[in-house]
Amino acid sequence: MKKGFKIFLLAICLTALFTGCVKNGENKTENKKTEEKASTEQPKTTGKIEDEPMYGKEILIGYNGGLCTGTPGIAAVNKEFEKEGLKVKVINVQSGLDAVGTNKVQVFSDHLATILVPSINGINVQLVAGAQTGCKSLYVLNDNKINKTSDLLGKTIAVPDGIGNSDHNIALRFLEHDKVDAKQIKFKPVETSAVIQALEKGEIQATLLSDQFAEKFVNEGKIKSIRSLTTDPDFQKEPCCVHVLNADFIRDNPQTAKKVVTAIMRTKHWVEDNKEEATKILFDNHWASGDFDQALRMMNTYDFKISQKDTETAIRSTIDDYKKFGLISNEKSTDDLMKKFWNPMDVDESVVNK
Repeated sequence: MKKGFKIFLLAICLTALFTGCVKNGENKTENKKTEEKASTEQPKTTGKIEDEPMYGKEILIGYNGGLCTGTPGIAAVNKEFEKEGLKVKVINVQSGLDAVGTNKVQVFSDHLATILVPSINGINVQLVAGAQTGCKSLYVLNDNKINKTSDLLGKTIAVPDGIGNSDHNIALRFLEHDKVDAKQIKFKPVETSAVIQALEKGEIQATLLSDQFAEKFVNEGKIKSIRSLTTDPDFQKEPCCVHVLNADFIRDNPQTAKKVVTAIMRTKHWVEDNKEEATKILFDNHWASGDFDQALRMMNTYDFKISQKDTETAIRSTIDDYKKFGLISNEKSTDDLMKKFWNPMDVDESVVNK
């Protein structure tokens, strides 16, 4: 009798376990369907901006500082959003991509190399504009032993923000463009503050760095650039950073979202023509720090007027490269991915600076 009762209990437990597994699987399937629905569902609007959910409400811009991504903040200071009839607030965010993906903020800007893979893998955002060109380069010791990426075969490249993040992804693209096999090169996470010492000790032979951080050591003759987003012809028309909006915000508020992009685009052009004043705005609002003159020199190496056409071309090229690296699945075509994640909102670039 006891034996039969134990068998009965075991059967109940197994049934419960199996049922739980099925429900978990169903939840994953349902989540996937919900995610796809959020990205492809047509906007439920009347066509009137007054009927959009965010009409008259405060739009949040996430910002964590920096020269490259300051345009939306500058647009707020210059009242460009007000000209479009919008209310905005710039707030500090540490995990900006998560914040914009969950609609805690509606606007955010970051490196294309940081944003692209998470966006394709499920973060609910759309890329709407390039922010600026330039920003990062691949540096080596200035001893003439290493002058090109192929000289790094069998050696180690430091990626300060870690394996799988923007520095790593940028380095992979440098190697791919030069037809250098990345599998024959080691990548090592090293803190930015420690890379120069690591180079001098021979622990690494190259490192990705922002040009702003590297400038001092270049001027001292310690390091040199062998590959650059800023100056190399095959990268200098690509955006280092991009502006993104929450995809649900765009879907439910298409006219409001277009006004947001219009204000950002207009400000991009203004920044390019007013670098010193733009830099001053960043410093005055504590969005940039350090030496003002150096920051201005860096701003002068960026092109904030990067066109939407060049931005689209760069995103396509980056997707194709990332597919080769296995960072993005080949299941969907580049065209299909572009339709889902690239949305310039049909803003007329010829009139944004008027």
